[in-house]
Amino acid sequence: MTDIRPEAVGVTIEDVSLSFGTTEVLKGITLKIEPGEFFTFLGPSGSGKSTLLRAIAGFGPTPAGRILIGDDDVTHLVPWRRNVGMVFQSYALWPHMTVRKNVAFGLEERKVGAREISSRVDAALDLVGLREFAERRPSQLSGGQQQRVALARTVVVEPRVLLLDEPLSNLDANLRVQMRRDILELQRELKLTTIFVTHDQEEANTTSDRIAVLNDGLIQQVGSPMELYDNPANRFVAYFLGTANLIDGRVEFEATTPVFQADDGTRISLAGRELPAGAGTAMFRPQDLTIGKAGADDAAAGGVVLPGSIRHREFLGSLVRYSVRVGTREILVDDSHHAGGRIFDVGEDVDLHLDVDRVQVLGV
Repeated sequence: MTDIRPEAVGVTIEDVSLSFGTTEVLKGITLKIEPGEFFTFLGPSGSGKSTLLRAIAGFGPTPAGRILIGDDDVTHLVPWRRNVGMVFQSYALWPHMTVRKNVAFGLEERKVGAREISSRVDAALDLVGLREFAERRPSQLSGGQQQRVALARTVVVEPRVLLLDEPLSNLDANLRVQMRRDILELQRELKLTTIFVTHDQEEANTTSDRIAVLNDGLIQQVGSPMELYDNPANRFVAYFLGTANLIDGRVEFEATTPVFQADDGTRISLAGRELPAGAGTAMFRPQDLTIGKAGADDAAAGGVVLPGSIRHREFLGSLVRYSVRVGTREILVDDSHHAGGRIFDVGEDVDLHLDVDRVQVLGV
């Protein structure tokens, strides 16, 4: 049986810019995606992520700059000469064709011989676990099965790069989890360079080798999911990639010790840090705090106590998330939940204990 394993190649994007009329959609994007990497463009609607993916595929206006697949400059090539495969949000299956005919369609258009088509279609359907459904039509399949047909139809032509444009957005929550695992297993099996577009941070975190976070047509930061979560480059990345508490203020010095002075008067000593003086934003995650009864005096050494009162409480299964009014702002804190554990009530006065080692200062 035919083995569908195209050689992995990298993708290089050099100073790519694109405008629609007077609106700049991509603003000098430079990026290198490694061969065999599962790479994600993550960002909100209007950030430019889908436009960048379509530029790699060759759809839409030709951008300024260069796009290389492997060593080949494809910037000015028509889509069908780039040898990339794209899976769309809508699946785009032919409703009147069987699964087998849908998967074979691209090979037939390329004038591949009938025997090879049969072998490659069987191999592709085996990869996605749908050989037994080969004679069904798309309307006889579930959403997840239709998505797998779209994947099989794409990989059967042995593209150099697989492009996925929000392919899970039409699926329910449980099926999305299963499908992202299936896509990742397929990508690992084929060792195929894959670029995935999503606005969903959970999808990005659970699948990606690396992520490029985009906003307003610019790359904000590139890194592994943990690198971006633990060390965000700016406020946007901190807020978009997970829940974050952000406090504006400035870094000042007491003798040689940097101190973060919040706008509301809260002071956080940052002893041992090498930070410049200046305006910035203190960032810490909800799990970086612990919550206790007001005045219990059980703060850890070196910690900061933030007295407040609970405004909201959300039960999220494994944890309880509290929104606590501290001064003029609300701070989110996550408290792990187990049966019989303590629960604080809305309106109750509490102390939040912050470990200063977890505080990051952005923008100084």
